[in-house]
Amino acid sequence: MKTLIVDDDFVCRLLLQELLKTYGPCHIAVNGKETVGAVRAALDEGDPYDLICLDIMMPEMDGQQALKEIRALEASRRIFSPRWAKIVMTTAASDSTSVMTAMREQCNYFLIKPIRKDLLLNSLRTMELVA
Repeated sequence: MKTLIVDDDFVCRLLLQELLKTYGPCHIAVNGKETVGAVRAALDEGDPYDLICLDIMMPEMDGQQALKEIRALEASRRIFSPRWAKIVMTTAASDSTSVMTAMREQCNYFLIKPIRKDLLLNSLRTMELVA
């Protein structure tokens, strides 16, 4: 499972990397612009991400906009559900507006920080990324 971990907070990135590294390579981005660039490069190389853990509140480009641009990139290459990257939105904000916006833009899962290992692993199982 190739994973892109996106968060502007070092500790959050480190935690997710520790939790996910046993499942495959983990790449890091610190904002939405880097994320879209990394996804574009992976698609260009023919080796797309299986999982993207995407923080919502970040500088330069937030996670909601990055999600929208990722789905547009996939669509432009005729990649649609269920073949697109599985995207788990992560945030400290649990307001219903954030959740509804992320779901409308077609994220696959939503986790509230601090990330709990059991909930993360359950989301991976639900999305059929791990057994």
